[in-house]
Amino acid sequence: MEAPAQAGALARAAGPGPRTRGDLHAQPPPPPPPPPPPEEERGERLVELHASFRELFTFFCAHTTMHGPIRLVCSSQNRLKTASWGLLFLGALGALYWQFGLLFEQYWRYPVLMTVSVHSEQKLFPSVTLCDMNPHRPSLVRNHLQALDKFAQENIRALYKFNFSRSGDSPLAEDPGPGPVFPLDRTVRLQRLSLPGGQDKVGFRLCNSTGGDCFSRAYASGVTALREWYRYHYVDILALRPAAPEDARRSPGGRFVFSCRYDGQDCQARHFRTFHHPTYGSCYTFNSSWVAQRPGVTHGISLVLRAEQQDHLPLLSTEAGVRAMVHKHDHTPFLEHHGFSIRPGTETTIGIREDEVHRLGSPYSRCTDGVEGLDVPLLYKASYTMQACLVSCFQQLMVETCSCGYYFLPLPAGAEYCSSARHPAWGHCFFRLYRDLETHRLPCASRCPRPCRESSYKLSAGTSRWPSSKSEDWILAVLGERARQSPRSPSPRWVHSPPPRSNVAKVNIFYQELNYRTVDETPVYSVPQLLSAMGSLWSLWFGSSVLSVLELLELLLDATALALLLGRRRLCRARVSQPGAGIGVPHQARG
Repeated sequence: MEAPAQAGALARAAGPGPRTRGDLHAQPPPPPPPPPPPEEERGERLVELHASFRELFTFFCAHTTMHGPIRLVCSSQNRLKTASWGLLFLGALGALYWQFGLLFEQYWRYPVLMTVSVHSEQKLFPSVTLCDMNPHRPSLVRNHLQALDKFAQENIRALYKFNFSRSGDSPLAEDPGPGPVFPLDRTVRLQRLSLPGGQDKVGFRLCNSTGGDCFSRAYASGVTALREWYRYHYVDILALRPAAPEDARRSPGGRFVFSCRYDGQDCQARHFRTFHHPTYGSCYTFNSSWVAQRPGVTHGISLVLRAEQQDHLPLLSTEAGVRAMVHKHDHTPFLEHHGFSIRPGTETTIGIREDEVHRLGSPYSRCTDGVEGLDVPLLYKASYTMQACLVSCFQQLMVETCSCGYYFLPLPAGAEYCSSARHPAWGHCFFRLYRDLETHRLPCASRCPRPCRESSYKLSAGTSRWPSSKSEDWILAVLGERARQSPRSPSPRWVHSPPPRSNVAKVNIFYQELNYRTVDETPVYSVPQLLSAMGSLWSLWFGSSVLSVLELLELLLDATALALLLGRRRLCRARVSQPGAGIGVPHQARG
């Protein structure tokens, strides 16, 4: 037994013998792979992936900073605990994202809070517009207005059996002599209207150009019906005039303002401008760069005004006194909407408090910083206000619908005022459009947003008898003497005697305090507040931080990469397993 073993050892020591031809074609066996290096000798790789999803999720649950997932690993030997903690984890995750949904739903509504703050500083004194409520009769249409007054008397006599000649209250002006005859539309008369439901009202009826479509304008008050009916014909007459220069809309004179003082100093002519309002007569706007240094009556504006109804149109304006409005310097005064009346024979004291509103704008609220980007071209040469936009919008719709504009409003370029001579059915068109405006069926409200920065004045008023019974005689005598010395306007009826107490009024306008409130819109959820609310919810349900969210993102990326890698391996195995994929051509050795 030892001899063959020794012979084999000697043969291996002597080396290989001569090879046969079969040995030349045999392939040597491949060398065995090198043993893997020890664990501590492996180099760190840039990206390491787990071998399976089970290994990935086990690693995540064991090392995450979130509360709950680690319980899934610790209780893996107890299926009941594992299922319980799994359900708790999924329930907490669902509740978290449900509250996230509620949070984002509220955020995307863009709610705001109104923050009120009080500031104290010197303020620019606002503009004050005063009108004598005495619309005069333009000389070019005086005859036409007289014919309208006679027509009004006929309607009042037919409805109420009232005779102006007996009462002495005739609204007729003095006869100016012969003039052109105005074709007054006598088909539009005041009448009693029977409405559905058994209601009897007073109004007038307007029809379109063919007479097939008629529209009734009815009022419960006969006084209101008469004023609106008279206004319709009055506008029809004024529209006949050419574009009137300022002398056609003249003021009845400088005697409207007897005296004016601001902060103890007399007002100057440069401090105000004049214009004529078709309903409220001659108006003065005191528009100076006065700065209110101190609050109080003595540091405001004080005016003595004439409130006489000279050359009055009693069927157009039934009030006596002064119409006033306090507004910003660069805003158009809309006296019919925001004005107030001052009673003659009284001293009216008006205190001002100012408020400012600052809106955020889109997406929190709908507002505008100016006229840029608006659908409505502003017809007033002043700063943007919502009222100016609404009026401009209505006039634009009036021109588009009725082919003419309403006389009391500014005209767009290229348009003309409505008149029965040129537009026979303009009244029917106007009142239908106005009814849609009253019932909010016109798109003007949606086309005219509020300004993003808006100032408003809160007024508080008090009145007292002025002049008093003790001082009435000498005060009225002084005012009458001043009227006689003034050469700027035709003399009133009381120029040679003191004016009656009912023809004068005194008004004081001042800042009650220089403190003013600002109301600022602030978002309920800004981006930092949204992130803070999300972090609070995340901490409530999982007791973790932002880094825990990054751990979830890492888990998602690892799971995605692992899925792609496993899918690639399966694809490669499927290709290798196809028939003929592993057959190769044997290597031929060279002889």
